Amino acid sequence: MRVAVVGVTGLVGTVMLKVLDEHQFPVSELIPVASARSVGKKITYQGKAYEVVGMETAIGMKPDVAIFSAGGETSKEWAPKFAEVGTTVIDNSSAWRMDPSKKLIVPEVNASELKPEDKIIANPNCSTIQMVVALAPLHRKYKIKRLVISTYQSFTGTGVKAVKQYQLESKGFEPKADEMAYNYQIFENCLPHCDIFLENDYTKEEMKLVHETRKILGDDSIGITATAVRVPVHGGHSEAINIEFEEAFEVEEVRQLLAESSGIIVQDDPAQNKYPMPLYAKNKNEVFVGRIRRDESLANGLNIWVVSDNLRKGAATNAVQIAQYLMEKQLIGSDAVTA
Repeated sequence: MRVAVVGVTGLVGTVMLKVLDEHQFPVSELIPVASARSVGKKITYQGKAYEVVGMETAIGMKPDVAIFSAGGETSKEWAPKFAEVGTTVIDNSSAWRMDPSKKLIVPEVNASELKPEDKIIANPNCSTIQMVVALAPLHRKYKIKRLVISTYQSFTGTGVKAVKQYQLESKGFEPKADEMAYNYQIFENCLPHCDIFLENDYTKEEMKLVHETRKILGDDSIGITATAVRVPVHGGHSEAINIEFEEAFEVEEVRQLLAESSGIIVQDDPAQNKYPMPLYAKNKNEVFVGRIRRDESLANGLNIWVVSDNLRKGAATNAVQIAQYLMEKQLIGSDAVTA
């Protein structure tokens, strides 16, 4: 399998290489791709050094799959060019997520929608991915009527610049203006501001949770409101999710259903102080769910707490899982089923 990783020198790109290795994805030829300023740099994969190449060179090599994590504008320009030579693109940016002609995929939820003709596949937003993994089995059984979401998102989700800002501040240095990923200090602070503000006074991140969740679950009738907060945490994103169902439920049945669902680890034992935390989700690929309890103020209401490593399941792991599904179903590679 000829695999291109586009944005290989970035934060998610480096994690992508680790996940490909850990999942023993059959990489016969790795094609590390980055912007012009990184071309010629060396990266290491499975103990072997590779030279970073540019977009045109990578396209000429006709990879079977190209996993993009290089920003929306880069994806809009280059993903179609890869697709034109037969490469299947799995894109981690927001460029294609709400395009009605593109699939928005979380393998545990809707991988079965993928067809041979899907040459550009969108990886959802990190906060959406972990949430829908937990919500999908519940929606199938009880039908979700409304969601109220509060997120506590790691600064690592903003990228390398945010990590550098945090590191400087944590060591007592004041970053220069061009070193600031945020308008304010992130160290020992919480910023109720993820991405840009929109005309409705919600942020773009908050509206991603609305639109992407409906698309992935295939249900535009779900009422959704969200508040997304950036927090000084390394290990991942956390979410407090209040759910109103159409159907009645039993809490123990919910707990059992989640425990039996793919990709989920239930950690829910208040008597033993057992619940998910980003400190322990870091570098893991699963979605952790706990604090499962009835909302006593609402008929058919439930509260859950969902935690996952945003660079793993929220980005790299989900993309690699999509590639694995495509390979197993013979939708990419030399044995690919033609459209």
